[in-house]
Amino acid sequence: MDRAAVATRLATPEDAPVLAQLLWDFNAEYDESTPSIATLERRLQALLAGDGFWAILAGVPAVGFATLAMRDSPYYEGRVAYLEDLYVVQDMRGTGIGSAIMALLITESERRGAGLVEIGVDEPDVDAMRFYVRHGFVHRDPETGDRAFHIYRELA
Repeated sequence: MDRAAVATRLATPEDAPVLAQLLWDFNAEYDESTPSIATLERRLQALLAGDGFWAILAGVPAVGFATLAMRDSPYYEGRVAYLEDLYVVQDMRGTGIGSAIMALLITESERRGAGLVEIGVDEPDVDAMRFYVRHGFVHRDPETGDRAFHIYRELA
């Protein structure tokens, strides 16, 4: 399957059930804890109805997705789009679906006025890192060569 053959579109609040299932499947595949599908569906429906969060679905039926959260920053004229998750079901990887999602992700981020797209990648996920680098993302400061890190702290 080439990228031109993959249908990608922006998700709507009505897509929350499909997106919740895919998000749950993604976390289950990597043994990550995740809220129930019902909880994810409720949260996604509310988030997709606002303007600070958006998602992309790929395929009919959907076999991939991306979720993005928007935030303001004094460093960019536009907002910053943070790619929370990008997932393609295991047996469809390597078919161009991720690249199709990324193409719409960049186009839509620009349309929404984003000045930057950020991604958090786990260190052992070298395949994801290669994918993002192939799509123009960097993990080193071009001037200093310093590695970039995304660190976080969960709050109660």
